[in-house]
Amino acid sequence: MGDRWHVEVDRSVCIGSGMCVNHAPDGFRLDSARQSHPDTPETDANEQVLAAAEGCPVEAITLTLLDSGEVVFPPED
Repeated sequence: MGDRWHVEVDRSVCIGSGMCVNHAPDGFRLDSARQSHPDTPETDANEQVLAAAEGCPVEAITLTLLDSGEVVFPPED
């Protein structure tokens, strides 16, 4: 069984660029205020969701491993 992620969007940081929806249309949606929301906060690890997090211009998306809470993205400085 592969890794599972918790996907969180910090809506106080989100600027509504829509890049997450562009990279992972099945993983994110924008609400009427153009704020991003994960379609499912718990998901199997996958390249599209990782690309969405990496492509966010303000790094508003955090991915953590469900079993350990270890941060997958953004990388620690």
